[in-house]
Amino acid sequence: MNFLAHLYLSGDDNDLKIGNFIADHIKGKTILDLPDGIRNGVLLHRKIDEFTDHHPVVLKSKERLRPRFRKYAPVIADIYYDHFLAVNWEKYSDVSLEKYAQDFYLLTKSYGNILPERTKYMLTHMIAHNWLVNYATLEGIRSVLTGMSRRTSFESGMENAEDELRENYKEYEKEFLIFFEDLKAYVLEVRKSSFPG
Repeated sequence: MNFLAHLYLSGDDNDLKIGNFIADHIKGKTILDLPDGIRNGVLLHRKIDEFTDHHPVVLKSKERLRPRFRKYAPVIADIYYDHFLAVNWEKYSDVSLEKYAQDFYLLTKSYGNILPERTKYMLTHMIAHNWLVNYATLEGIRSVLTGMSRRTSFESGMENAEDELRENYKEYEKEFLIFFEDLKAYVLEVRKSSFPG
């Protein structure tokens, strides 16, 4: 899953949300320096990734992508799934996606001393181009994937992944909707058992 899903699955817990957001930039023992709530967010992020990576429905999406995009298939599937979360946002939240995104961008200002430098750099682009809201449009997805393609070391073809999404849109959406129900249930259990309160 990509940014929007990780944030959504953190619920209303701001520390959990920030930890979930910065998790990819937390390496090695630096996790031990984080406050408990932030650390829990990093750990939740990792559990979400592990669950996602092994889920049979996600594997099906990735297998459809693999012939064209090879090792970048998992990255593209993550972006597609965030697109479908954004498109179907009203099914999952009473708060509009626009307000949710703006509230999150505002929240990050309160955690400036926690955010890694790489996160801060990325966040400037995220806010400037309103990634969380733009995930809902195919143009926004094309922009995200094209930007990611420019940053890869090898020929990824990710700039063409919007075409694949258009061609098999209903299949990917159906897979997302099935998977996300399983993921929500899993995260609810994890939060109850591992991060109560």
